[in-house]
Amino acid sequence: MPVSSSFSPSRAHLDLGEALYDVVAPAEFPKLTLRHRDQRWAARVGLDTLTDEEWIAHFGRFQPLPGSFEEPLALRYHGHQFRHYNPDLGDGRGFLFAQLHDLQDGRLLDLGTKGSGQTPWSRGADGRLTLKGGVREILATSMLEALGVETSKSFSLVETGEELFRNDEPSPTRAAVLVRLNHSHLRIGTFQRLAFHQDVEAMRHLLSHIVMRYLPEAEAPTEAERITRFFAAASRRVARMGAQWMAAGFVHGVLNTDNINVTGESFDYGPWRFLPKYDPAFTAAYFDQGGLYAYGRQPETLQWNLARLGGSLLLLEGDADLKSPLQEELNAFGPTFQREFAAAVLWRLGLAPREPERDAALAAAFFTALQESEAPFEQAFFDWRGGRARGGYEGPAFQAFRDALQGYEASGPEHPYFAGTPCTMLIDEVEALWAPIAGNDDWRPLAEKLAAIEAMRQAYAGITG
Repeated sequence: MPVSSSFSPSRAHLDLGEALYDVVAPAEFPKLTLRHRDQRWAARVGLDTLTDEEWIAHFGRFQPLPGSFEEPLALRYHGHQFRHYNPDLGDGRGFLFAQLHDLQDGRLLDLGTKGSGQTPWSRGADGRLTLKGGVREILATSMLEALGVETSKSFSLVETGEELFRNDEPSPTRAAVLVRLNHSHLRIGTFQRLAFHQDVEAMRHLLSHIVMRYLPEAEAPTEAERITRFFAAASRRVARMGAQWMAAGFVHGVLNTDNINVTGESFDYGPWRFLPKYDPAFTAAYFDQGGLYAYGRQPETLQWNLARLGGSLLLLEGDADLKSPLQEELNAFGPTFQREFAAAVLWRLGLAPREPERDAALAAAFFTALQESEAPFEQAFFDWRGGRARGGYEGPAFQAFRDALQGYEASGPEHPYFAGTPCTMLIDEVEALWAPIAGNDDWRPLAEKLAAIEAMRQAYAGITG
C-alpha cells in the first residue's frame, strides 16, 4: 500500500541553501532485513500503511518518500568535541532523508539516518552502523520516551547483510541502518559553522527559518529582539531536556555541541547509560576519563554549550549590543533548569505540583535521600509513586523527603503497572538482550523488553485498558 492520504511531506530544509548540506547517495547494501519499525509513530506521520516491502524500499534502499527530498542531504556543521573545536564535522554516516509533519500537532519532523554510507564528511570512516549500535539506540529512545524525556524516536532498523570491524566490539560484527524521527537536526554546531565562516547572511536566514518553522514564540519586531528571544527559547528547551535526563537517571555520554539541537530534543545515542543508583560522578563513555560528561555535570555542560550558541549569534550583532541580553538569558538557564527538574521529578513520582518553591524543595529532598540511602534509582521512583512508600524506606535518609511530602496529592489514580516491578535498562540488561541476537538470531527477548517499556510508557501517560 502507498503512504496514507493524511501523509504530509515537506522539503523545508532546502530553503536553507547549499551552505548547510551536501546532496549525497545512500550506500547499496547486499541484503536488507527489517528488524524494527515503530508502528505507533508511523501512524502519527501517515506511514503506517506501508507494507514491510515498501518500508524496506524507503528505509533500506532510500527510495524517496513522495513529496519530500528527491536526494538525501548530508548536513554540514561544526562543533566542540569534549570542548575542543572541530571544523571538520558534518554528517559522516548519515543524512537527512525526508521531512514530514506530525499529524497530531502539526510539527515539522525529520527522518534522519545513521549507518547509511559514506559522505563528504566521513573522514575516512566506512559510514556504517553496527547492528548492536542500532539495537542500543532503539532501547535508549524507547526507555527515554517512556520516562518523559523529549527524545528522537528509533523509527526503523534494517539489517544490511554486511560485516564490520570495530575496535570496541567482537569483530566481524553485523551491520544495520537506522532511521530516527527528530523534531530537528539543526544543531548548536550548525550556528558555529556559519560563525566560523563569518557567513552573516546565511546565519540570518537560518535564524529566520528556525523561528518560522520551529520556534514561533521567538518572533519579534526587531532583529535584535528576535535573536534574544530565539536564544531564550532554545535555552529553555535545552534546560527542559537536561532536567528530564536527570530525573530519568540518564547519562548521554557525548554532549558535544553538534549533539545538541536548538529545539531541545535529545538524539544520537552512543555510549549512554542509566544510573544503577544516584552517583553524580557516573559516566557513560569509557573514553571520558576526566568525567567531563558525567551524570552530575550534564546541566553545567548544556549551559556551556549554550554559551557557544550565544557566542555564534554575536555574528549578527551589527549596531545592536547583544552581549548583555544574551548573557541575561544564559544566566536564566539555572533557574529554568531547576523549575523543569522539579516538574520532571514530580511527574515521575505521580504527584500534583504545588508552589514552585515547595516543588523544588521536594525534588531536592528526594535526590538527597537517593544519595544518602544509595537506593536503586529506578526502584526508588517506583516505590514512592503517588507519595506512598512501598516499604524499606523507614530510615533517616528519607525523613526530610517524607516531611516535604506533607500536603502533596497523587496526580491521578494508581496504574496497575506500579503494583508490580519496575522496568529498568541497566548496561547488564542491554548486554543480555543483545546476546541471543548475536548468538542465535533470537529477537524475542528484545521484543518482550520493548513490550515492557511500552507498558511503562502507557502507565506514566495514564493510559489504561
